[in-house]
Amino acid sequence: MGSGVIFRAGTPRDGAPDIRGRWLPAPTCRYLLSSVSMDVFVIPIAHDRYELYCEPSSEVDAAADGIPATGLFGRLRDRFGVMLRAAEERHRREAAPDDRSWLGQLTDTALGWVAERIAEQRLLWNLRRQASAVAVDPPDMTFDQVLTLIKRTLQRDHDRHRVWLVIDAIGLVLSGPLALVPGPNVVAYYFAFRVVGHWLSMRGAIQGLRRVSWSGRPCAPLTELRDAVLMESGARDARVHDIASRLRLPHLRNFVERVVVRHA
Repeated sequence: MGSGVIFRAGTPRDGAPDIRGRWLPAPTCRYLLSSVSMDVFVIPIAHDRYELYCEPSSEVDAAADGIPATGLFGRLRDRFGVMLRAAEERHRREAAPDDRSWLGQLTDTALGWVAERIAEQRLLWNLRRQASAVAVDPPDMTFDQVLTLIKRTLQRDHDRHRVWLVIDAIGLVLSGPLALVPGPNVVAYYFAFRVVGHWLSMRGAIQGLRRVSWSGRPCAPLTELRDAVLMESGARDARVHDIASRLRLPHLRNFVERVVVRHA
């Protein structure tokens, strides 16, 4: 895949500036995925609101790398890995039959929730291992605007995950007595997943804020999403599917639907 054209802070973008100094869209759009750097897409979810997005990685077991394999952290890592792989397996398989036991239904519901949390935090988890990243954004935004948006979003995410890390760590400690109950301590696995997930997300946010070298690449189809997200559900789904196909982002439609519903 081609890497497209990359812009760094302070450099002009494709097209020509208008009388207000904004860079207009270029006549062509280079929106293939980068061949080396991580692509972070700046997705419009309204006319003036954006969310960051990246395509899911297949490196499931690499999510918890950097965590010690022994001691307390090792046990948390093991529990995190169990939940992560189980959720990914549930996501890949077909829907389970409805004649399952109540425990099976509860487990499936819990794994569905875990799969959603994985999708929400995957971008931050992936950022931990990056030295550079490409912000793929609507071409009517300047790179300085995009970089400011990214930094503000990452700082917000870091602060939010820090708060929930403390809350879930307390829950993990309080779930300890349940270890005396026969069978797997589902509650402890839940809080272990939450604690490790928030910690990894914080590390990813810090990496993106302090160490990642950001560059930019304008992508005209992203501008179309501003109008698409305001459509009725059926029309929106068809339009987003078309845009996602052109961008070669097979999971974009699910992401847009999730964030649009969340912000409705």
